[in-house]
Amino acid sequence: MEELISRIMTAAGIDKEVAKKAVAIILGFLNKEGPEDKMQLIFDALPGAADLVAEREQEKSGGGLLGGLGSMMGGGMGAMAALNELTSAGLDMNGVQSVVKELVSYAKEKAGDDVVDEVISQIPGLSQIV
Repeated sequence: MEELISRIMTAAGIDKEVAKKAVAIILGFLNKEGPEDKMQLIFDALPGAADLVAEREQEKSGGGLLGGLGSMMGGGMGAMAALNELTSAGLDMNGVQSVVKELVSYAKEKAGDDVVDEVISQIPGLSQIV
């Protein structure tokens, strides 16, 4: 994970905490919306990624009433919610695109183009971003 975080920090010009949070948000979104078998292959290829997502989910679920409402709203609002979280973490649209492109590129290097492309193709609208 350190190599990925470092690459994202450089590509997007952001600090380590923002990069880690952005990776956790994006992988969490992909994990919820993408095919489970392919996401497992990606998590297997990115040691520490599943832990990062789990850690973030635990933090989110501790959000009291608003945290509970946010998780209930999931579903079709997933992409917008993820984008909102990324901008709340301090990224502008260029930063979001830089993070996504670097994460996808790294995942393809580690898990293979076919696996990552399958996940992207299963999430409506995502292919237009990456």
